[in-house]
Amino acid sequence: MDEGFAAGAPSAGNVPEYTVSEISGAIRRTLEGSFSCVRVRGEITEFKRYPSGHIYFSLKDERGKIAGVVWRGSVSRLGLVPENGLEIIATGKISAYGERSSYQLVVERMEYAGEGALLARIERLRLKLAEEGLFDADRKRPLPLLPNVIGVVTSAQGAVLHDIRTTLARRFPRQLLVWPVAVQGEGAAAQVKAAIDGFSRLDGTGPVPRPDVLIVARGGGSLEDLMAFNDESVVRAAAACTIPLISAVGHETDTTLIDFASDRRAPTPTAAAEMAVPVRSELLADLEHRGARALGALSRLMQTARLRLDRAAAALPDLPSLLQTARMQLDDRGRRLDNALPNFVHKQRSALVAVERHMPSVETLLSTRRTRLALLGSSLQSGLRHSVQMREARLGRLRISPAPLAALVRERRVALAGIGGQLEAVSPQAVLARGYALVTAGGQPVTSAKALKLGEDVTLTFGDGSRDAVIGRKKAKDKAQGLLDF
Repeated sequence: MDEGFAAGAPSAGNVPEYTVSEISGAIRRTLEGSFSCVRVRGEITEFKRYPSGHIYFSLKDERGKIAGVVWRGSVSRLGLVPENGLEIIATGKISAYGERSSYQLVVERMEYAGEGALLARIERLRLKLAEEGLFDADRKRPLPLLPNVIGVVTSAQGAVLHDIRTTLARRFPRQLLVWPVAVQGEGAAAQVKAAIDGFSRLDGTGPVPRPDVLIVARGGGSLEDLMAFNDESVVRAAAACTIPLISAVGHETDTTLIDFASDRRAPTPTAAAEMAVPVRSELLADLEHRGARALGALSRLMQTARLRLDRAAAALPDLPSLLQTARMQLDDRGRRLDNALPNFVHKQRSALVAVERHMPSVETLLSTRRTRLALLGSSLQSGLRHSVQMREARLGRLRISPAPLAALVRERRVALAGIGGQLEAVSPQAVLARGYALVTAGGQPVTSAKALKLGEDVTLTFGDGSRDAVIGRKKAKDKAQGLLDF
């Protein structure tokens, strides 16, 4: 029996008597002594994180469940971030809680329960981030051809940084800006995220230059060693980075979630450095080759232009011969013009003289025109006198005495009154004055009862005015006519 047990007062029988506290303490000492360091495998459930910093949960399998607790001081040393549904192996001790007569597993460290559990967790996270669009191809940005500054997020120790430096020095030396981080273990994911965010926030105005391209790299390792680069916060930081990012985590066969979110994935850190910069000698050789091709093309163009110019020059006539021929033609035209102008003047003068010989004298023309004008003047005067006499005769005949004119007016007034009476007799207004009414619908007269519809608006015009009406139902004794409702 444990020395901690103290016998109570002797009883009537041989069974000793204990207090509750003694039994709880004995059980606790027994559990902590027998299970002071155990490893328990199970799935996390009922996970709760309290404001005090303690973590309470349960581990379960197919046939059982055990309560677990992680004290606040041990949370930072767990090795992973616990969550519901995660299958782990918890390392700690079994202890009892006397006030509730229960026992629990006090956990000091956690690790994933094999690669199967890790891969399942990684796949769930991959599908979740893929649905959010973090791995879409249209988010990928091209790498700069020749960056001035290259940022590197990796461990300060190890061969990764050395390989990147030697590769850059061999291919094309560039300024290297290193942000050292832990690449595995507790806090590695937080450091990698902080480094990516820190590089992304640089604006280049301060003493630290802003990188043109960023390399996140580490060497090979087991799946557990690479888990920092499968962390959700790291993947989101890589997707949100404003600098083109190359991921080079592990060996060629290793794949982490940061590879899906990065702009380019390199199989090794050395390959990442090769992606970042071209080979200087190859670049110079390519420039020389392009320069030679450009010079060759320019030379061929000049040769072609020179050949075309020579052909055009050969097709041109002899300029001195053209000038001499033109000078001879000009001299000939000058001589002909000198001879032609006097001949033309002489010919025109001869024509004018011939015309002048056939023209009558000016005095004869003026005498003939003056005689005709005198004859026309005398005819006009006699015609005017005759016209005046004719008009005076007509005016004399039109003079009438006042008496016959008044009789004519009375006769015309009587005739007009008779015509007015006839018009008044056939006037529509006179018909309306005798008791008749004019029915119009829509401004048009209605001549048939069948043309009217029930409820239709009409206008009745009487001899002294108009009234509006509505067509009602037909009377039984006269169905051919509609009733008008006022």
